[in-house]
Amino acid sequence: MDLSEIRAPVAEDMQIVDRLILRRLKSDVTLINQIGHYIIESGGKRLRPLTVLLVARACGYQGNQHTGLAAVVEFIHTATLLHDDVVDGSELRRSRETINAVWGNQGSVLVGDFLYSRAFEMMVDLDNMRVMDVLSHATNRIAEGEVLQLLNCNDPDTTEARYLEVIERKTATLFEAGTRLGAVLAQAPEAMEAAAAQYGLQLGIAFQLVDDALDYHADDDRLGKNLGDDLAEGKPTLPIIRAMEVGTDQERRLLRQAVENGGRDQIDAVAEAIESTEAIDYTISVARRHAQLAKESAAMLPESVQRTALKKLADFAVARTY
Repeated sequence: MDLSEIRAPVAEDMQIVDRLILRRLKSDVTLINQIGHYIIESGGKRLRPLTVLLVARACGYQGNQHTGLAAVVEFIHTATLLHDDVVDGSELRRSRETINAVWGNQGSVLVGDFLYSRAFEMMVDLDNMRVMDVLSHATNRIAEGEVLQLLNCNDPDTTEARYLEVIERKTATLFEAGTRLGAVLAQAPEAMEAAAAQYGLQLGIAFQLVDDALDYHADDDRLGKNLGDDLAEGKPTLPIIRAMEVGTDQERRLLRQAVENGGRDQIDAVAEAIESTEAIDYTISVARRHAQLAKESAAMLPESVQRTALKKLADFAVARTY
């Protein structure tokens, strides 16, 4: 599925967002500018700002504040990535070295802090307390999700419910906040706002489930990061959790040890156990259920080309290979 087709109904808005991101990344501190340009050149799918734009227009918004809000959401997302890569010790993202790999952990954390603070400056510019309320709550929940994930690391007894709680907070929360605020800007009725928020939540869960499945069976170059990163960090994601649940005693012992020790030493054996238990298929099936819930929520918005794009985006989140 072609992502450009999904972007088409808000293509002009997206160009404005890209220019705004470039402009608001500027600083009189050289290192921030260097890292800012590196971030922009790294690309990315920009799905979170895309959902803000699509929902705002789908709900009938005719103003221009949605582009600023979309940039804010992207800044918050990028800040979380910079901090995540430091916590996880990641060295590759979007087929390029991570910021921490190039400039060190200190530079990555501090520029992440700059992006957070710049995002809140831009929120103030929007002069909307509801925006401040929703996004400040969202950033708090994201931080909680990060801590919960840390507690799950190297714990082979992590349940599917605990895993889903982490991805709901860590990933889906920002999607939910962005889509909710798209409806808020349009002054949509309460029921429409709730539907928009639910769309973002379910889309975010589906997106992360597929990300975690791809970590064990995608092409490295296509994925843009090293396969098995989650295992290397001792993260028990759903493919591992499911394989331990239905695998043989020998497979369970292997997987428990792999999660407890982390690293990639046993990645081939782990991948084989995941394949033999059909844990990837299971993970994708769960993602499809959440994507379907997202589409059902989108159906509650007024009919438009933007609403159609939102439904297609839910399909893309599950069908993608990167």
